[in-house]
Amino acid sequence: MSSRARLLDALRNNPNDVRFADLAKLCDAYFGEPRHKATSHRIYRTPWPGDPRVNIQNAKGKAKPYQVRQVIKTIEKLESTE
Repeated sequence: MSSRARLLDALRNNPNDVRFADLAKLCDAYFGEPRHKATSHRIYRTPWPGDPRVNIQNAKGKAKPYQVRQVIKTIEKLESTE
């Protein structure tokens, strides 16, 4: 199992305790470089029309649980279209 797959499994098992750096690393791997990179936010593009972005926020070193769930859902959608 690749490190990306292990990290994604860890996020699925516990979305409430995820380091922001880990979530950003996973988003970089799936979505490429963020189109916007502020001090606490990163915004990534997705390849489909509609609301084609993923927004994650650094909250004192941790990722917000609802954003972790959104990233997981987006990755699953991305993998199902490949």
